[in-house]
Parts: sequence; C-alpha cells; structure tokens
Amino acid sequence: MPIKIPSGLPARAILDSERIFALEQPDAERQRVRPLKLVILNLMPKKIETETQLLRLISKSPLQVEIDFMTTSTHAATHVSADHLVKFYESLDAFADNYYDGLVITGAPVEHLDFDQVDYWDEFNQILDWASSHVFSTLYLCWGAMGALYSRYGVRKHLLDTKIFGVFPQYLQDEYCFLTNGFDEIILQPHSRLAGVDEDDVARNPDLQVLTWGPESGPGLIATRDFSEVFALGHWEYGKYTLAEEYQRDITKGLTNVPFPYNYFPNDDPTKEPLFSWRAHANLLWRNWLNWVYQTTPYDLSEVPTLRAEKRLGTDRSIRHSPSSPREDGFQPFLGKGYGVTRSK
Repeated sequence: MPIKIPSGLPARAILDSERIFALEQPDAERQRVRPLKLVILNLMPKKIETETQLLRLISKSPLQVEIDFMTTSTHAATHVSADHLVKFYESLDAFADNYYDGLVITGAPVEHLDFDQVDYWDEFNQILDWASSHVFSTLYLCWGAMGALYSRYGVRKHLLDTKIFGVFPQYLQDEYCFLTNGFDEIILQPHSRLAGVDEDDVARNPDLQVLTWGPESGPGLIATRDFSEVFALGHWEYGKYTLAEEYQRDITKGLTNVPFPYNYFPNDDPTKEPLFSWRAHANLLWRNWLNWVYQTTPYDLSEVPTLRAEKRLGTDRSIRHSPSSPREDGFQPFLGKGYGVTRSK
C-alpha cells in the first residue's frame, strides 16, 4: 500500500518520478484500514533530502503508512526555508498527546561534539522520555543512535582517529532474527561519521544485542532484546549519490585530509558511476521493522503506554547519563568482539 504524506510535501514530485505511490490526505482516508502511524524527528540540515530518502524506504512496505514530521524547538535549522518547517513540521509540544506505532530519529552532523555541547541535547532527551510511553518502537540512525545509546544505556561515544567514510562490510550475527530476515551473511552499509560507540559498553549491557558487525566499522545494527529500540550506526537510508556529493562538497570547500569514500566508486575512480550496493538490505531492514511493528502494535494506539509498561519495553532498565555522571557497570557480557554468526547445529 502507499505512504500517506502531508499535502504539498516537496518529496512528492521525486517519489512520483520513481513510480512510488504516495497518497495525500483525502485519497488515503477513502481506504478503510488503520494506517501505521510514524513520526520522524528529522535532525539533518537538508530536511527535504532526508525526507525523500526515508520516504523512499518506507514506501517499499506493503502497508499504508501515515507520517508526521517533528523538529526541535531549541535549534534553528539553516538549510531549509522557514516556510517548509512551518508547513510540515511541529515540535514535541504538538505531539505530546499523540501515540505512534513507530518513531524514526535521524542522524545529525554533530558527532564530533560532546553530547552536552549539542544545543538541543536536553530536548532530545525529553523526546526519548516521551517516546518511552507514546511510541511502540523507535529506529535511531547514526548520531541519533549514538545519542540514544548513551542517554538510555550508558554506551559511550568516542571520536575516531580518521573519519569512517564509504561502504563497509558488515557480518550478520543472528540469521534467525526477524529484523535481519533475508539478509546475506555479509552486508554492505554506508558510513559517514567521525565517532563510534564503545563496544565493551554494548557487550556489558544485557538489554542490547548486536545484529551486524564489521571489522572496520564496528557494530552496524544494534537492538534492544524486546526491539522497542533499534540503532543503525550507518546510513542505509543514503541514496546512490549521497556519499559522492559529500565527498565533492568537502573537496570544493578546500578541506585538508578529506577521506576518499571506501568501496564506493568502481576501481576507486570518482569519475565513474558509484555502485548502489546497499539498496536491497536497506529495503529489507525497513520492511522488516515496519512489518514487526504492524504485527505487534495494538490496534488502539492509546493502549501503547499500558503495553510498554506491562512488557517493560525499555522503561525500567534505562539509565539516563549526563556527561559528568559516573557509569554503572557490573553487567555480565553476552558477546565479545568479533561476535560470530549464529548458525543452527
């Protein structure tokens, strides 16, 4: 079924050109189904580009999906018109009494900053608190994943010596997990980040499981044991040319030590068409997540708080950390580095 988007959203024209079926409000209401309700917290500077990337993936599900867009009130976006934000976005206050099947929180180009240096860090945590009782499952991307892993589970972020930039192999850790159902044992995932997460912190926490891992890029996909929270450290949502555009942008700026995108251009020749080598697994991940949310969310979304409380979906084991607070260790490890693919005997 189609995705249901706000009337007039600029991404509509691009989706139409790609033969992606998108319904606006009046047409969608004629279909007698309860759509899956998603809200997207878009922290990326280029709002319209990110909207298009995410809607492209969401549209591959056979479900009708109704989408709202959230923004922060404590940070002024500068790469999109104020009219676009006013027309299509609302801050948390407007969603306070709403319930959703799913929440998507994007990355942001702030991974080089300490969390408390990000001007919307407090608001980010307020949104996480709201989601714990108003959203059935949350999918975090890149910095959004790093921020949530730290805030809720004490997983520290660390700066990298060099930027991870390009398309890196990830190895499947559990071939029977519904979230990675259909994945090959080796998966390619785009990365563009200056920071990573502490793998020992992840391994010490029994609430977390690593679903894909790579020797160069580390964990690519992490989830809570109950799948109320899913953390994608890379950018499966990226389009074919996103890495090329980022590379050319930094070259044009005259930046020094600009990393060349790994495993992206044929024969490492930037004059050649880049390879879109992660599209199938990106579509699978989003389809699997949306399908699981659809199968397990109550029909009446007002029951989400009760269901989350009953199943203890991330509400009583979460540990809110501030940059100055001590960590609380003592967990038994469930995995070691390298992890290893789970196979049947």
